[in-house]
Amino acid sequence: MQEKKILYSHEVQREGGEDVVYVNYLGAPFAPSLSDSADIMERTIDVLIENPNISRIVFTQQKNYNYDFKETGMLLEIAQLYVFLIKQERILSQEKLVVSSQRFFSQRYNQIFTFLYFLKRDPVAAYAELKKLIVEANVFFEKIGVEMKIDQKNYIALLEKIMRLLENTRMIQEATPYLDNYQKGDREIYRKIFKPDVIPNFTFTRLIFDLPDESEIIDQYKVAEGTYDESVVTILKKKNEAKLIYHLIPPENSLNEEQNMLLNLARNVLIEHQPKAEEFTDTERTRQVFLNISKDLLQDLARTKKINFNYSTLNILARILIRHTIGFGLIEIILQDDKLQDIFLNAPIPQTNIFVRHQEYDECTTNILPSQEDVDSWAAKFRMISGRPLDEANPILDTQLEIGTMRARIAIIQKPLSPDGLSYALRRHRENPWTLPLFVKNKMINPMAAGLLSFLIDGSRTLLVAGTRSSGKTSLLGSLMLEIIPKYRIIVIEDSLELPTDALRKMNYDIVRMKVRSALLRTTNEVSADDGIRTSLRLGDSCLIIGEVRSVEAKALYEAMRVGALANVVAGTIHGASPYGVFDRVVNDLEVPATSFKATDLIAVANPIKSPDGLHSWKRLVQLSEVRKHWKKDPMEERGFVDLMTYDVQKDALVPSDDLINGDSEIIKDVASNVKGWAGNWDAVYDNILLRAKVKEEIVKVSEKTGNKNLLEANFNVLSNDAFHKISDNVRQEIGLPLGERVFPEWQKWLNEEIKARRI
Repeated sequence: MQEKKILYSHEVQREGGEDVVYVNYLGAPFAPSLSDSADIMERTIDVLIENPNISRIVFTQQKNYNYDFKETGMLLEIAQLYVFLIKQERILSQEKLVVSSQRFFSQRYNQIFTFLYFLKRDPVAAYAELKKLIVEANVFFEKIGVEMKIDQKNYIALLEKIMRLLENTRMIQEATPYLDNYQKGDREIYRKIFKPDVIPNFTFTRLIFDLPDESEIIDQYKVAEGTYDESVVTILKKKNEAKLIYHLIPPENSLNEEQNMLLNLARNVLIEHQPKAEEFTDTERTRQVFLNISKDLLQDLARTKKINFNYSTLNILARILIRHTIGFGLIEIILQDDKLQDIFLNAPIPQTNIFVRHQEYDECTTNILPSQEDVDSWAAKFRMISGRPLDEANPILDTQLEIGTMRARIAIIQKPLSPDGLSYALRRHRENPWTLPLFVKNKMINPMAAGLLSFLIDGSRTLLVAGTRSSGKTSLLGSLMLEIIPKYRIIVIEDSLELPTDALRKMNYDIVRMKVRSALLRTTNEVSADDGIRTSLRLGDSCLIIGEVRSVEAKALYEAMRVGALANVVAGTIHGASPYGVFDRVVNDLEVPATSFKATDLIAVANPIKSPDGLHSWKRLVQLSEVRKHWKKDPMEERGFVDLMTYDVQKDALVPSDDLINGDSEIIKDVASNVKGWAGNWDAVYDNILLRAKVKEEIVKVSEKTGNKNLLEANFNVLSNDAFHKISDNVRQEIGLPLGERVFPEWQKWLNEEIKARRI
C-alpha cells in the first residue's frame, strides 16, 4: 500500500540531470503560490536551506506548480544568504552587535532577528526594513555622545554590509523597478517575479602574469566589469614586434595562498563527480547545479581548514572552480570580452600562446598557454555538447558553446588532419543580435544601404550574403532577420547554431530552428541539410533562412525556389568575393543548374577593407547586386549582374548606382508591381527606400545624441520597425501611399515619445 504523503512534506528527485524538489500540497485548502503566501515562501526557503542543490521547485496539488531554475535560483540566493549571515557572519552574536555598549544588545538583536524573520518570508519587506534600520541608526548616531559613536558606527557598518549583500541578489534586483509605490507587506510585487508553469499533476592552464620587458601599454580596460568574473585586459606593444599582446589578468590571479589551496582541494573532490553526457544537453542548468555544490564544498572545506572569506569571495571561488572542472577554463573569461571576434588555439597547444582577433587591434598574441589536460578535457565536453564524433575517422568537429548570454561557434580539428594534435578556432558571437542601425553606426553599411535592404526584405526577395571568412556575413544575415515582420513564420536551417534564433524567440518571433548534419560529416544520426530544406517545405508558408549554403543542400534550395515553393523571404550566406564568384561556386562547385541560379534575386558582398599600411582592416559591405533573368549561359557576359550599390573607397561608403537612381532595377520594380500605388511609380518606390534609410539614420543620430546605446539594439529595432509599419499603414489608408514626408514626422514623434517614456 502506498504511503500517504504528509501535507507540506517534500522529496528530491533526480530528473534529466537536475535535482527537483516536490513539495506536497495535496489537502491544503488553497492553491500553493510563492507570490501570495509568506508562509509558503518561508517554508520553501527552509527546504532550499536543507537541499541547496535544487534547480527546480514543484508544488504538487490537483495541478503541479512548477518554478523553473531561474526562479528557484533567486530563492536559493536568499536561502544561501540567510545561512551565510547566521553561520558564517554570525550576525546575531554579541560580538557582532556590540563593541562596548552592552545595553544596546537586546534592541539590536531584536532588530536583526526581525530582519532575518522577514528575509525568508518576504525578502522585499526585509530589504525595506533594513533600509529603515540604517536610516534610524544614522539618525541615532548624530544624537549620541562621543563615547558611544564607535559602537554605533560598528553597528551601522554591519547593517550596510548586509544591505550590499542583499542588493546583489537577483530577487532584489528584479524587484527594484517596482519599489516606487511599494508598501511593506504588499506581495503584489512577487507576482511580477514568480510566474509558475501550471501543469497537470502526473586548471591547469598557464598564465604569464608579468608584463613583458620593453613593452608599451597601448590600452587597458575591464572585462565583465562589476561581476564576479571581472578581469583586466592590457593591450601591449612590444619593441620590434608587429603583433600586439593581449594580456589578461583574470580573478584567478587575485587569490591568496589559502584560497588557492582551497580550490585545489575542492577541485580534487569535484572532478570525481563530472556531469554525465546527457547533463551537457542543458549547459546552463548543469552549471547552476554545480555552482551550488561548489559553494557548499568550499564552505565545508573552509570551516575544516579554519579559513575565513566573505560572501563575494565565495562566489568568485565557486565560479573559478566551475570554470576549471566542468567548464572551459580561461577560455570562458576571454569569451566575455565583447571586443574579441575570434580565438585561436593552434597545435601543439601547450607550446603555443592563444591568439585572438581584436576588433580594434586585429590579431594579438596572449599570455595564456593551456595545458594538454585542459585541451583534451575541452574536446571531450564539446563532443558531449554536440553529440557529434571527434576521432581519427572524424577529425573535424563543428559545434557551439552557450554560457549565459555568451555564444560562440567552435571548430576543432585533430589527427590525422592536424598532425600536431588538437587545434581550436572559436568565433565569438555578440550577446545581442546585430541590427542595421548598429551596422550603420560601425560603418559596415550606410543608411541608404540599410534602407534598401529593409525594403528588399519586406519585398520577400531571395538574397545571398557573400564574403570571405570573418567578413560579417552571418551577423549581417542575423540583422536582416530582424527586418522580417514578426507575424511571419521563420524557419532557420543550420549545421552550426550561429544565428540569433533564441534572441528572436524572446522577442515573440514565430521561429523554428532546424539543426542539420555538417557537410564535413559522413557518419551521424543528424538529418542532412538538403533533407532539412525539403522538410521545411512541409512545415507551412514560412520565411527560410539558411545559415550557410555549403554543399548538396544548394540543389534542394534552388529546386524549392524555382518551383515557387517559397513565397516569402529566402536568405542565406555563402563564401564568395563577388556576384560572379557566387555564381561560380553555386553552379560549378555545388552543381546547381545555371538556369536555376536565376532564382537568386540579390547578392550582397561583404569583405574586409585594409588600411594602406596593412596593419588595420574594417568590415564593409562592398557590393549589392541584383541577378536579372534574361541571360541564358553566363550572367557576366550577358549582363546578368547589375549593381544597385557599390563601395566608394574615397568616401568609405556604399553609393547608389545609376541603375538604382534611375529606376532601372528589375527586382525592385517586381516588388513594386504587387503594391497598389507603387506599380509604375518609381518616385514613390524610391521615396520609400529613402524613408527607410532616414529612419535608420535617425536612430543612430538620436542614440549618439542621447548616449542611449540601447536604441541600436535588437529589442528597440523590433519596436521601431513595428511603429514604422503601423504608421505607414495609417498614412496609406489616409492618402493612398506611405509617403516619406508624412510617415517620417509621425515616426519621429513616436521615437521622441518612446525615448521620453524610457527615461521616466
